[in-house]
Amino acid sequence: MEIIFKKEWEIQEKENLEIQYLLQKCFPEYFCNRTYFKQIPHFRLLAKKDNTVVGQVGLDYRMMSLNNKPIQVLGIIDLCILPSFQGQKIGSQLLQYVEKIALENHIDFLLLFADNPQLYLKHGFKKCSHNMIHWVKINEHETLGIGKEIIPELMIKEIHDKKWEEGILDMLGYLY
Repeated sequence: MEIIFKKEWEIQEKENLEIQYLLQKCFPEYFCNRTYFKQIPHFRLLAKKDNTVVGQVGLDYRMMSLNNKPIQVLGIIDLCILPSFQGQKIGSQLLQYVEKIALENHIDFLLLFADNPQLYLKHGFKKCSHNMIHWVKINEHETLGIGKEIIPELMIKEIHDKKWEEGILDMLGYLY
C-alpha cells in the first residue's frame, strides 16, 4: 500500500476518475460525476494499491475562529476506502499520515464531521456536540448565505498546545 500526498491541481485524469468512482461507491447519495461535495479540497492523500486509488481523504487548510480567537485547522474531508479494501487499516494509515502533516506544520486542530465516528474515536478525536458553528452555505456552486447551528457530528483532535473550547466556531468558509 502506498500513500501519496497530492495538491488538488496536480491530480491527473486517471486519478480523478478513480477518486470520482471511489466517492460514488462510498457516498452514493452525495457524489455524482465529480470529486467534491461542496468545494474542492486543497490537498488529498491517495491510498494506492497496484497504482490504483483504493482510498482517499481530502484536506482543507484554513484559519478559523474559536470564540473570537484564531486557530489553524486542517480539515478532514470524505475519508473513504473502496468496500473491497475496507478492514485492512487503510483508513488508520490515512489518519496517521494526516496527523503527521499536522504535527510537522504546527496545526492547532484536526477537524471533521462524521456520521460514523468509530474510526476517529480510536484515533483520539473527540466529539464536540455543543459548539455553535457559523459557515458559508453553498449549494451547487452558489452561495446561499451564512449557516448558524450546532452540528453534533463535529469532531476535533488537539494537535499542539491549544485546547478546544465550547462556544462559537466560525469556520470562516464552507462546511466540509
